[in-house]
Amino acid sequence: MSRYRTLPCRILLAAALLTAVAGCSSGAAGKAPAAQTVTQAEAAPAPAPGSPFWVDPESDAARQVRIWQGQGRTADAQVLRRIAERPVATWPSGDNPRPGIRKAVEGAAKEKRTALFVAYNIPHRDCGKYSAGGANGIDGYRAWYGMFAEAIGDAPAIVVLEPDAVAHMVDGCTTPEHHAERYQLLNEAVEHLKKLPNTKVYLDAGNPAWLPDPYSLVEPLRRAGIEKADGFALNVSNFQKDATVRAYGVKVSQALDGKHFVMDTSRNGDGPLLGDRDQAWCNPPGRSLGTPPSVSTGDALVDAFLWIKRPGDSDGPCRGGPSAGTWWPEYALGLARRARF
Repeated sequence: MSRYRTLPCRILLAAALLTAVAGCSSGAAGKAPAAQTVTQAEAAPAPAPGSPFWVDPESDAARQVRIWQGQGRTADAQVLRRIAERPVATWPSGDNPRPGIRKAVEGAAKEKRTALFVAYNIPHRDCGKYSAGGANGIDGYRAWYGMFAEAIGDAPAIVVLEPDAVAHMVDGCTTPEHHAERYQLLNEAVEHLKKLPNTKVYLDAGNPAWLPDPYSLVEPLRRAGIEKADGFALNVSNFQKDATVRAYGVKVSQALDGKHFVMDTSRNGDGPLLGDRDQAWCNPPGRSLGTPPSVSTGDALVDAFLWIKRPGDSDGPCRGGPSAGTWWPEYALGLARRARF
C-alpha cells in the first residue's frame, strides 16, 4: 500500500443494507485457513451492534485466539477477540479470487449478512513498492474482475475498488503512460461489478494526509467512473482520525454532486503517528483499533465505518514486521489492547 495511505437517512440506509442481506434486489489476499476444529459457538460470532456485515470465524485473528487459548494465554486471547469478533474485509487472491469470495459469500448467506471485499489487483499496483504486483495487463485484469464478479453473483456485498489506484495517479507515483489504461480498467470494473444486483462499489480515494487538497481527486474520480459507483472510500490502511476523514470526505462529496463514502476505521483509534511522515504509514507503534464496523455513522453522507485493512496484517517489512499482508499477531494484540471499546 502507499506510504501515505496513511439520522433519518442513516436509518433508511441501515434498513436498505439489512434488506439486501436478506436477499432482496437493489439497484490482498486470501489465505487458506489452518485445519482446526470449530465449535458451533465459534462458527457464528455475532457482529458488532449496528453492523450487518459477516464475521469470518476462520480469520487469522479467530485462529490466533484459539491458539493462544490452547497455550494458556487466555488474557491475550480475550483481548484479541476485539478483532476476531468483528467483520473485516476479505482481500481475494490476485491469481484466482473465486475461492476466497465464495467462502465469504457462503458464510455470509448462512448468517443473512453482507460480505465485505477489497478488489486489489490493478496492473502496476503500488508503483513497485511493498505491495507491488497486480494483474498481467489489460486482458489479465479483465479476466480477474470477471471471476471476482462471477463469484459474488447475487449475494449482498460491498466492494472497495483498488486502494491507491486513483491517488497514485494524482501524486505522480503511477507514471503518465499508465494513466489511460488505468482509468479504462477502473471504469470497466465499476460497470461490471455494478451489474450485480446486490453489490455496492466504492472507489478508493486515498486519505487526507496523502493528498491534502480534496479537490485534486475530483476529476480523477470522475475519469475513473465514480458516477457509476455507489461512492468512494477513504483512509484505507491509514490512521487518520474519524473527524479529519469525515471533513475531507464531505468536501470531495460536495464536488461530486453528493456522492456518499465509507471510511476505514480499522486502526485509527489513536490517529496517525506524528513525525517521520515517510514511514508513519508502515506498522507505526502505539496505534489502536478505531470505531467498530457499523452503518450507524450519524452522517447521511457516510454509508459505513468499515475495517477495510485487516487489523494485524503487516504493512510491510518495516519496524520488524513481516511482508505486506502477512498476519502479525503481536502487532494485532497491541492494536486491540489499546482500543477504547
